[in-house]
Amino acid sequence: MPHVIPYSPRPLQWQFHEERKRFCVLLCHRRFGKTVAAVNDLIRQALISGREDWRAAYAAPFQGQAKAVAWDYCKRFAGVIPGSRFLESELVCILPTGGRIRLLGTENAPALRGLYLDDLVLDEPADMPRQVWTQVFRPMLADRLGRALFCGTPQGTDNLLYDVWQQAGADTEGLWSRFRFPASQTGYLPQSELAAARLSMDEAEYQQEFECSFAAAVRGSYYAPLMDTADREGRIIPLPHAPELPVHTAWDLGMDDATSIWFFQVEPSGHWRFVDYYEASGEGLAHYAHVLAQKARPAGQPALEGTSEGGIAGRGFTYGTHLAPHDIRVRELGTGQSRWESAAQLGIRFTLAPALSLADGIDAVRRRLPRCWFDASFCAAGIKALRAYRRQWRPGQQAAGSGPLHDWTSHAADALRYAATGFRPPQDTQGGQRRAKTHYDVFGGS
Repeated sequence: MPHVIPYSPRPLQWQFHEERKRFCVLLCHRRFGKTVAAVNDLIRQALISGREDWRAAYAAPFQGQAKAVAWDYCKRFAGVIPGSRFLESELVCILPTGGRIRLLGTENAPALRGLYLDDLVLDEPADMPRQVWTQVFRPMLADRLGRALFCGTPQGTDNLLYDVWQQAGADTEGLWSRFRFPASQTGYLPQSELAAARLSMDEAEYQQEFECSFAAAVRGSYYAPLMDTADREGRIIPLPHAPELPVHTAWDLGMDDATSIWFFQVEPSGHWRFVDYYEASGEGLAHYAHVLAQKARPAGQPALEGTSEGGIAGRGFTYGTHLAPHDIRVRELGTGQSRWESAAQLGIRFTLAPALSLADGIDAVRRRLPRCWFDASFCAAGIKALRAYRRQWRPGQQAAGSGPLHDWTSHAADALRYAATGFRPPQDTQGGQRRAKTHYDVFGGS
């Protein structure tokens, strides 16, 4: 006789159950019902499998938290199924098939090594160390090809939840799915309650807790809301480059710090396709010339004889304009030669971005971003930097300082600023955009 779970999912919960894949990320507002959905998804899977040795874990940052949010639901929904048992001291639910669901905390995750799992829920993974997933739970799923669900509310971009959200968006193998359910779209909470919550909360707190915004936690962010919009609109996806269009580059050339390069294409419609991003530190121009050469190779073609690919994928790029800041023409004291001249000797002919103010450049990027698409995988590091690029903040005050904070995010943001202010489509007298001409030598010669 089949077992029936006494659970009636709401439409969006039903969508999650029906469309989720092996690995799944569920972003949802407070009081959406993610715990109910996650617990019932585990119970359903245990019953479907019918295996006595089926094992699952529902893990929260602390075991007491897991018990508080999920234990009563386990007993409520599995308890009406004849033959279910509950071990209170161990927080284990035993289904009539023999399958077990165990509630865990990740505060002592290394002690869990050696176990196996067929299914896993990580609740609020933004509050868990990344190693909990990569070093402890992920290996537990390997030999059983187990599933994993990450569910919670965004808390900025420097955490496990953001990492897996980005990984799901970049997936091309069909292993990942992801869902974002903000309160403004679900209709699950009364508008009067949302209005009351908004009055009693900081706007950033409201956007984070009820609108599932990664941007909200980055105080003073310049571009995070626009990147959130791009994500919601499906403009951060696996994005193959268009072979018929040239690939332009925009550079922020560091001296003692990082150099960043955006690789982008411009469609005749005016949409920009950011198909790659590269950043390194402590390297000379020859290194970056080599990177361009490697990315110019067709995919799958071996590296040039006597060179090392260094983990850089051949993309088959045909280059157009290379953009750099105007100060690239300043001569260095040690050599008497400018980086403009050094780059030309390596085959890279730069076009100079205008010397605009930071404010004008940032405004240009803001106006450009609504028409930009990004490859979720190749541009992941750059996307993360754009989300986190922010104003200086006066210590101890609730007010922004003057200008942007110079930190690890600045290089990607500056390179994008040079793209937005410096790129001009080539003159086309025959209608339509043609492939750009370039003097760039993919073999690194001059």
